[in-house]
Amino acid sequence: MHNILIAFGLTLFAGLSTGIGSMLAFFTKKTNTKFLSVALGFSAGVMIYVSMVEIFSKAKTSLIGYLGETMGSWVTVGSFFLGIFIIAAIDKFVPSVENPHELRRVEDINKGSSDVDRGKLMRMGTFTALAIAIHNFPEGLATFTSAIKDPSLGVAIAVAIAIHNIPEGIAVSIPIYYATEDKKKAFKLSFLSGLSEPVGAIIGYILLFRFFNDAVFGVLFAAVAGIMVFISLDELLPTAREYGEPHLSIYGLVAGMMVMAVSLLLFI
Repeated sequence: MHNILIAFGLTLFAGLSTGIGSMLAFFTKKTNTKFLSVALGFSAGVMIYVSMVEIFSKAKTSLIGYLGETMGSWVTVGSFFLGIFIIAAIDKFVPSVENPHELRRVEDINKGSSDVDRGKLMRMGTFTALAIAIHNFPEGLATFTSAIKDPSLGVAIAVAIAIHNIPEGIAVSIPIYYATEDKKKAFKLSFLSGLSEPVGAIIGYILLFRFFNDAVFGVLFAAVAGIMVFISLDELLPTAREYGEPHLSIYGLVAGMMVMAVSLLLFI
């Protein structure tokens, strides 16, 4: 129960960090693109390293122990790619015009909205919030599952996903503010879009954890690894490169991998 509470708290923190993006949009005058580029690269490095080195390995060990060497190895690989296909399918059904990963900057908030279609912008902001909520479902399950099994691992993943959610908060709040000129409404929708992460965690817990054994854990963990690798390659790194110089995102990526590697060694 103690681990469950910690896992839920970490998932809530990761999800609600969309509100940080909103606050940056309203209370800073300029986007620190270099910082965001490095931070998003760092987040991708953490998620890729921990997925391939730690989560995939634990999933494989668990499944081999339950199913045997050959079958366990095949199921691990299949579950990894299943995770990728699930998140890719979610991405496919998000209309590109309302894609939550479209680059937006804090400066956009100051451009005014007299010459724009407010209805269209409101629709864009609302659909972006909905798209982020859908994307955050599997992310919430990833954070929650990792934290239940290993709280220290959960902390690293929660921080990485929290960084990832900051630009999404900006992407929701700016078009809604354009449309309504109401900062509170824009902040509220941005903040609430992150709630789907803890909701995803709760639903996952209710549906899966009563059947929990080594096989279920292995399949879920391998799928989580696939989800996080896809998010890193499809969302985090492209966004990081758009925000800053291309090399900065890679420096952040390497730094994230190094920090994750050292932190895992410290907990051996």
